[in-house]
Amino acid sequence: MMRSAKAGNKTAQQFRDAALPCLDDAYAFAQVLMRTEADAEQAVQDCYLRASREFDSFRGPAVRPWLLALLKAVCQERLGPRLADESATAERRDSATIRQLVDDLPAPLGEVIALREMIDLSYKEIAEVTGVPVTTVMSRIAEARALLLAARRAANKAAQVKPAGA
Repeated sequence: MMRSAKAGNKTAQQFRDAALPCLDDAYAFAQVLMRTEADAEQAVQDCYLRASREFDSFRGPAVRPWLLALLKAVCQERLGPRLADESATAERRDSATIRQLVDDLPAPLGEVIALREMIDLSYKEIAEVTGVPVTTVMSRIAEARALLLAARRAANKAAQVKPAGA
């Protein structure tokens, strides 16, 4: 019995050592997927709870992609079809901040650009998280970057056209 408790404590410590350094990345990714701080916090909590229960079965080379893939699944469960709908379009807001521009992207594009540019995952790691081929990741990142550039240019143009009294 004592041996089992020590093994459980070792596993819990290994989980903390592996997963806690990923917490900021998980929260940043959850904010992109969930759109609100409260929903993001709850999704990360649910993810870490699930991850702690499943950690014994983890056999991959890197915890971060596994954890972020688990987080994406948690967010999909919470959001339902809104997150998975690749044809979904977001309303465009008049805002010049990158964060808001990323939030305006369709979910599949927003998640890959966030994983690449905000969390600094490799294309291969993004493919593991999203469950799509690396070539799809590359095309989504290219499309997201093009949309972000177009939105940024439109925001700059609108700012230049505003009357002096506005």
